[in-house]
Amino acid sequence: MDYTKYLKFYPDFPIAGVNFVDIIPFVQNKEVFRCLVKDLGSISESPNIVAPEARGFLFAAPMLTECEKVQNIIPFRKKGKLPYAQGDLVGIDITKEYGKDQIYFRLSDVAAGVPDGDVFKVTFFDDILATGGTARGIAEGIEKQKIVVNGKEYGIKVTDFVFLVEIEGLGGREAIEDIAPVKSLMKVTE
Repeated sequence: MDYTKYLKFYPDFPIAGVNFVDIIPFVQNKEVFRCLVKDLGSISESPNIVAPEARGFLFAAPMLTECEKVQNIIPFRKKGKLPYAQGDLVGIDITKEYGKDQIYFRLSDVAAGVPDGDVFKVTFFDDILATGGTARGIAEGIEKQKIVVNGKEYGIKVTDFVFLVEIEGLGGREAIEDIAPVKSLMKVTE
C-alpha cells in the first residue's frame, strides 16, 4: 500500500525551518491503520518494542494485538509522566531536532518482556526519523542498563530501529545505523 498519500506536511512548525510531517491521518482510517500496524510489526525483529511518547504510542500499542511476535511495549515518557518504585526509573539524555531533552523509562517495563538468552532484545520504534537524536540517545542509554529477573541479570540490546516515516537528508539513518539496522515504511525528503 502507498501510505505516503496519507501524510500531511506543515512547513515551519513547531519552529521556523522545520517541515512537520503529520501522521495523524493514519488514525482516521481504520483499514489503513490496521494494515500499517501489521506492516510495522512484520518488519520489527524483537518481541519487545521501545516506544517514546507520544505519537510512537499510537502505533506501538496496537502491535500487541495485531502482531503475533510483539509481546511487550516499553514506554519512554517525559519527566513526571511515569509513576515508579525506588530504583526503577531511568532518565536518558537525548538531543532532538529542537534541542536537548531527557526521557524516562522503567526497568520493570523491560523486565515484563521476553528475554532471549541473557539479553532482552528490543526494537526501537518511533513515528518519524529526522536527525536520529532521540533514537540514538535511547539506544545508547538503554543498552547501558542491566535488568534483574528472579536473581538473574540480563542486558538489553537494540536489534533494529523501525520508523513509520524517514525524512531523508537530515542524517538520521547515518546517526544510528552503526548501532542496529534501520527500517522505515515510508521515506520523504524535507
